[in-house]
Amino acid sequence: MTLSNLPPLVTVFGGSGFIGRHVVRVLAKRGYRIRVAVRRPDLAGFLQPLGNLGQISIVQANLRYRNSIDRAVEGAQHVVNCVGILAESGRNKFDAVQEFGAKAIAEAARGAGASLTHISAIGANANSPSAYARTKARAEAGILSIKPDAVILRPSIVFGPEDSFFNKFADMSRTAPFLPLIGGGETKFQPVYVEDVAEVVARGVDGKLKAGTIYELGGPEVLSFRECLETTLAVINRKKSLVSIPFGLASLIGSVASLVPLITPPITPDQVRLLKHDNVVSKEAEAEGRTLQGIGLMPTLLVSVLPSYLVRYRPQGQFTGSGKAA
Repeated sequence: MTLSNLPPLVTVFGGSGFIGRHVVRVLAKRGYRIRVAVRRPDLAGFLQPLGNLGQISIVQANLRYRNSIDRAVEGAQHVVNCVGILAESGRNKFDAVQEFGAKAIAEAARGAGASLTHISAIGANANSPSAYARTKARAEAGILSIKPDAVILRPSIVFGPEDSFFNKFADMSRTAPFLPLIGGGETKFQPVYVEDVAEVVARGVDGKLKAGTIYELGGPEVLSFRECLETTLAVINRKKSLVSIPFGLASLIGSVASLVPLITPPITPDQVRLLKHDNVVSKEAEAEGRTLQGIGLMPTLLVSVLPSYLVRYRPQGQFTGSGKAA
């Protein structure tokens, strides 16, 4: 096979992460060549069996270093950015990773003549009190100024086998005397399945999405924080009290926990600020068809997938019966 008739090359930044690994798998099934750009290639070898021999290659790249971004993008026809962080740690700050890094990827894609699909988040807002949401919004604006034809995807909370939301609270329920309802548990979410998000990314790579458009991705139902925890407990067959914790107290707990070395705080003050606002698809996106349904995808129900990967949190795992809960 000559170079001219090789399948298109797609560079996926953050391809070893939660969403990224599903994106890589879906793209591999479509026959693309995939270059996965990650900080630690030695920890991403599990991706290679997702494709045929030689179809997936892994390279080192760090969004804080522009030359590594340019090398990763060289020769690619499309670039996908799946990189994002929920909390700052060490040198991985929101502005460095989610703003500077995202814009650097857009500049590299422009230089290589490649199209770009970028994963942002519902709630991105330049005026938000949350640094996470502000940097997401500034990245979107910067990307569209550099690559006006870029496709931007804003998912609500994403669920799937490796998620950090439902797994987190299911694991917590095994030892904690209660589960916390931050701010009373009234915040609304629209959980979207990671496979649905990956399919939308792949359609962006296929050129089937409208260039220069921001899509908002949510599942088929809107659930409150309380309903999400109640659903989790029902799936894992456990009974725990749900205790309301005011936003102020939750923020204080997060601040204190962040000072303890060598542990990951259960929540950060910035995440508390995010929880003060609903995380659902906007009416404008629905009206303009910038949603899963708008592009012809039937979103996956949370309860149809949750049991498949939360089963390990049941009192006796998969052997837990339907009798009295723990």
